[in-house]
Amino acid sequence: MAEPVIYHPNRDKPESKAMKAVVVLLLIVSAALVLIVTIGGWSALQGSTPFAFAYAFLNLLFAYYVSRWNRGVLTVAAALAVLYGVLALVAAPSWFARDKAGFADPLLDPGLIGVLTFVLVPIQAMIVIACARAFSQQWNIEIEVDPEDDRHHEPPARGGTPEPLGA
Repeated sequence: MAEPVIYHPNRDKPESKAMKAVVVLLLIVSAALVLIVTIGGWSALQGSTPFAFAYAFLNLLFAYYVSRWNRGVLTVAAALAVLYGVLALVAAPSWFARDKAGFADPLLDPGLIGVLTFVLVPIQAMIVIACARAFSQQWNIEIEVDPEDDRHHEPPARGGTPEPLGA
């Protein structure tokens, strides 16, 4: 008799695959926007650059783990997205205020940085929503199956109990 194999039935669903791709894409877009704003406004930022680089790195790290079906990072990514969304909402108007004489000019136009910072707010909201939806899909459910049995390719009927191995 062969060793049982761990099967994750919820990972085969098209909805789960699509949601995983959406979460990964949103995390990468968020990291890219944070890096653009940070590098573009480098000369005007005061002390927040380590946090911005850390957030971008964490988003890329979370994207990697989500792409490998790790469900545990979804809650942390959503919580950090709420925090960063609030910070972006508070910071965006100040970029538009810098569009006057007397302020040091950052690498990118302050108006453009303000728009990109405002764009971060809905991206963070979408991360929260996508992470919550992905978390509810229960990617972590495992079923032990006999590799010689072809039934493990079909999800078990709802409400039914899985048959023991060798039955």
